[in-house]
Parts: sequence; structure tokens; C-alpha cells
Amino acid sequence: MNNRTVCHVTASGAGNQAGAGWNRGPISGSLQALMNRLALFFASWGYTGYAPVASGTVGTAAAIPFFWWFSHIPGTVGPIAACAVAIAMACWFADIAEKDLGEHDSGIIVIDEVAGYLVATLLLPATWTVTVYAFFLFRAFDILKPFPASYFDEEVRGGVGVVLDDVFAGLYANLATRALLALTGPLLG
Repeated sequence: MNNRTVCHVTASGAGNQAGAGWNRGPISGSLQALMNRLALFFASWGYTGYAPVASGTVGTAAAIPFFWWFSHIPGTVGPIAACAVAIAMACWFADIAEKDLGEHDSGIIVIDEVAGYLVATLLLPATWTVTVYAFFLFRAFDILKPFPASYFDEEVRGGVGVVLDDVFAGLYANLATRALLALTGPLLG
């Protein structure tokens, strides 16, 4: 699913297929086109999803500063709430972009990797060890897609299916990162 088709948004806001994209009611054509473009900007995480190879890996790397920023949210409830909001927004942007691109889980959509990496690092300290462990473990689990990640990837359509397989990959990566930290300690400080 790494088709790099560039979506051309028309003045009516429709993307590659009739009625695709934002199309959420009586919105003027120019506003609708703007909303589609904004959704694609966020879904591709600032257009990093257009990387010619390994767009998921590039999108995950582009999420690292977001993790470091999230790590400064105090307490336990704050980071969990912020992560939940990020996941919900990722589902929404991915849903709009998927309809606009006309392709399920397009390689251009990498906001799912951002959400998954935030879960992979949730409530972990912002150290280089955590950053590196979580990055490689998340990419491995995202590629392998152990259940239930595979279920969401294969059976659930729309933005929810695009994002939740990565959320579960992130959960597995978070647990594996904690296990590695327990075994190795903070090697990279």
C-alpha cells in the first residue's frame, strides 16, 4: 500500500473519487478544499509521508520531537489524556486523507506512526535510550503486526483501522521497551 499518487483536490473539495475527502455537509468548495489539504498535511505529518522510501520509518522519526515535547507534560493523567487526544485526531485526519487519496492505509498517511510512537513512549522518560529502543521496537511491531494489530490493519476500514494497528504496535513496543530497560538499564543516558 505504498502508492505515491498525488491527490488533486478539486474546487468542490472532492479528491480522487466522487464524494471523497472532507465532504461533511454544506461547506463551500474552497473551504472544503482547504480542509482536505489541511487533513492531508497532518495525515502525512508535514508531508513526511511523501518520502520516496520507508515513509513509515520517516514518519516515526519525525514523531521523535513530538515525544520529547509530550514527555514534559506533568503527571500520569496528562500524558495519557494528551495521547488519547492525539490518537483521536490521528483517526480523524487519517479518515479524511484516506478518502481523499482513495486508498486504504496509503503509505502517504503516517500520522498513524506518530500516534503509535507516542504510545510506544507513553509514560517513559525522554532519554536517548528510550527514544532508540522505542523507535526500533515500534517499527518492528508495526511491520510484524501481532494480533490485534493485524486485525485492525486487515479488517477495520477508515481512519480507525489505519491508526489502531499502530496503536497496538506501540503498546507492544512500550512493554518491550520497559522490559529492555529493566534488563539493560539506561545505556545511552
